[in-house]
Amino acid sequence: MNDKLLLAVDLGTTTLVGQLLDCAGVVRASASMFNPQSRFGADVIRRMEAALDGAAAELRLALWQGIEALLDELLRQCDGRREDIVAAAAAGNPAISTLLRGGDVRPLLFPPHRPEDKGAALLRHECLPVALFLFPLVSGYVGGDLLAVVYAHPDCEPGTFFVDIGTNGEMALYNGAQWWVTSVAAGPAFEGGNISCGIVAAPGAVTDVTLADDRLALTVRGGGSASGLCGSGLVAAIAAARAGGLIAGDGTIADPDDIDTNLVRYVCEDGSGRSLCLYRDARTLLRISQEDIRQFQLAKGAVYAGAECLLERASITVDELQRVIITGALGFSMNEAALRRVGLLPPPMLDKVEFCDGGVSAGLRRFLLNANGAAEVAALARQLCPYPLSGTPAFEQAFVAALNFPE
Repeated sequence: MNDKLLLAVDLGTTTLVGQLLDCAGVVRASASMFNPQSRFGADVIRRMEAALDGAAAELRLALWQGIEALLDELLRQCDGRREDIVAAAAAGNPAISTLLRGGDVRPLLFPPHRPEDKGAALLRHECLPVALFLFPLVSGYVGGDLLAVVYAHPDCEPGTFFVDIGTNGEMALYNGAQWWVTSVAAGPAFEGGNISCGIVAAPGAVTDVTLADDRLALTVRGGGSASGLCGSGLVAAIAAARAGGLIAGDGTIADPDDIDTNLVRYVCEDGSGRSLCLYRDARTLLRISQEDIRQFQLAKGAVYAGAECLLERASITVDELQRVIITGALGFSMNEAALRRVGLLPPPMLDKVEFCDGGVSAGLRRFLLNANGAAEVAALARQLCPYPLSGTPAFEQAFVAALNFPE
């Protein structure tokens, strides 16, 4: 194969997602992997603190090594060569973007949380024959990743709400006069990070779990044996366990003595405490611990509260929403009933949910195929009005109220 190739990389805090496409826009290869920076901390705060402690160069190197490993896999899939790549683009949140470009993270860590440079960047590295275009930032807490999601959907109608679910829950809302955007710290649970059996959404990942009579039925990506839970699998597993009476409204795993069905066999207790054992074979044990459920509650509570607060700031009601587009870790079609059972978003919003698989990647693809992409992306970034939520009383109150599961 000697086709010219275009590289798109979604630089997630927990997961890196890469695609190679040809100049006609056809995706030739796609792959994902955990972000190698995770060894410095599961969240961007820890990584930025590590950078200030002298690990900035190591963090940057780790990310470039991840991009290179991802690229090697993509080229292997399509039998391509590095020299076939004629354009490359990437997008990430403010911290990941700043670390990749070798910038100072101090302005992001401390008030007023404004990046030193919000503009796009052209980055050079030996693993690429061309410069990597890094999407601009919107603010200190809204990055090029959300910008790419919005850019993938030109001519949005009023009442369009985007939710990009990952380690950060980033949201954009168009009320007809103004784009409002915000971000909440959800943690890595939605991407399978910091979960007992969490993995990226790759072959072997459990993507869905349903309650079938007295058993939990698992759907495995690619078929075959299960090797772990990705984000959608975790959501579905908790929803199914909740429906089966295995998890209480406050998130506590039920006492086996209080379960009067055969589902009780999924509750396990050992020296590490009570957990839900979903699957076991000679090599694999998939279990969800009490701490996993707590991490998920924190994540979904942040997203729920962020959505409520952004609606209020944009002066638009749930009834006025036309579309709620979910992308990111949960961007492929999920059972709406599962999202409702775990309380991911206010119930009326779930009536209008659409799923967009790979929203950031879609924006990167549009950019790579558009000769005026850089100018359009810069213009769109100026239209997005950031709304800070962290630490505000309204968000904190909504967050606490959203932690429990709906009854």
